[in-house]
Amino acid sequence: MKKILVANRGEIALRVMRSAREMGIKTVAVYSAADRNALHVRYADEAVFIGEAPSSKSYLVGEKIIDACRKTGAEAIHPGYGFLSENAAFARMVREAGLILIGPSPEAMEVMGNKLSAKAAALKYNIPMVPGTEEAISDIAEAKSRAVEVGFPILIKAAAGGGGKGMRIVDKVEDFEEQMHLAVSEATSAFGDGSVFIERYVSSPRHIEIQILGDTHGNIVHLFERDCSVQRRHQKVVEEAPSSVLTAEIREEMGRCAVDVARSVNYTGAGTVEFIMDDQLNFYFLEMNTRLQVEHPVSELITGVDLVKEQINIAQGLPISFKQEDLEINGHAIELRVYAEDPENNFLPDIGTLQTYVTPKGPGVRVDDGFEQGMEIPIYYDPMIAKLITYGKDRQEAIERMIRAIDEYDITGITTTLGFGKFVMQHEAFTSGNFDTHFVKKYFTPEVLHAGSEDEALIAAVVMEKLLGRKTGSTSSQAINNGVSDWVKNRREL
Repeated sequence: MKKILVANRGEIALRVMRSAREMGIKTVAVYSAADRNALHVRYADEAVFIGEAPSSKSYLVGEKIIDACRKTGAEAIHPGYGFLSENAAFARMVREAGLILIGPSPEAMEVMGNKLSAKAAALKYNIPMVPGTEEAISDIAEAKSRAVEVGFPILIKAAAGGGGKGMRIVDKVEDFEEQMHLAVSEATSAFGDGSVFIERYVSSPRHIEIQILGDTHGNIVHLFERDCSVQRRHQKVVEEAPSSVLTAEIREEMGRCAVDVARSVNYTGAGTVEFIMDDQLNFYFLEMNTRLQVEHPVSELITGVDLVKEQINIAQGLPISFKQEDLEINGHAIELRVYAEDPENNFLPDIGTLQTYVTPKGPGVRVDDGFEQGMEIPIYYDPMIAKLITYGKDRQEAIERMIRAIDEYDITGITTTLGFGKFVMQHEAFTSGNFDTHFVKKYFTPEVLHAGSEDEALIAAVVMEKLLGRKTGSTSSQAINNGVSDWVKNRREL
């Protein structure tokens, strides 16, 4: 393989291109009108314009991606994540064009892209499942009857798609019909498929996922787990590896189950098997993501494996470069997704220009980004600016480095989730490991960010009073006490 086209943008496009360059492989970027000056366009050996800014007219048009390969002579396509990365129709298009998709087969994508067919495949290997229906259900009366059998609270879930769409929690039977209608309507609108199924609702869940790799020689391995329980709107914002709650025995069992799920569809390439875990550490199969994950760097840091290089080698027909017994967990890694979002306004996107953009550095800090100072955050795409990843000899050091890195990360011109990330790192529930997917709902309010700012203002006031006291020769203790008391009084009046 001599040339790869990266069918994506931003930080993941750059991340793939860097590994390809280390392997001596040339890269081709594709870009929309909004990304003419993007870093991934400048970094690639070649770049091809593929359309207007909306992704529906550029990054999601498979024919344009294929045509860019023909123009440049690229032999393979790395889809990154998002856009076309889990699109089975596009995977077939790539195959029919005589090109290589650096990812799984379209058949594997189809099975795992639907939660019901994924569950059916996993059941062949007796993978633990949350009690519920194993098939789509549309008859309201029958669905209500099944829900009563499963026991409330229950979860109505869309068979296609994810991200919390087409999902409804129902606490009592009287609310079932209304919530069923809403779930079907939302699933139809979001995915063009109104199929839903029912599961018992796990009330205090943790979201644990296992990174796997499979090759064309029948080898499948796992690279341990990631805990992705800190979420907003059912989407991850903080991930870490390894989990703080898994025992060695549970880790081994979850790894075996993840490998079996992958084996059920003859999986090749990088993928992630996701599980939900209750407060008794019982785990249940959730779904499989048939692509590289946003949070893959934490797995790379604790294992020393470059997942993108493995993906590329597997796509060339090479076996995985290591065996399961060669892997061990070394240290701890945490990732914070740095979004252009306002945590004080329900994490809504905050689009603008990066007036200041200075990334943190130093031991154990990795920043995967696709921006630089002066660039605008486009309104057309996901508002993630960067992935901030820290690594330490243990969880405590990784947390401490994350706090230091957040403090060093200087971004102005837009509101970001950095302050929220610091709140998470310093919260007792997170530091103790005693948290679940309801962390944001339980602990976060906009006021906690104001409290942090006020503490910093208090320190600044004390320092200023000291400086003023020295310059005027006044009694410093009196000046400080007066200054602080006035500050506290004003703070209480706000």
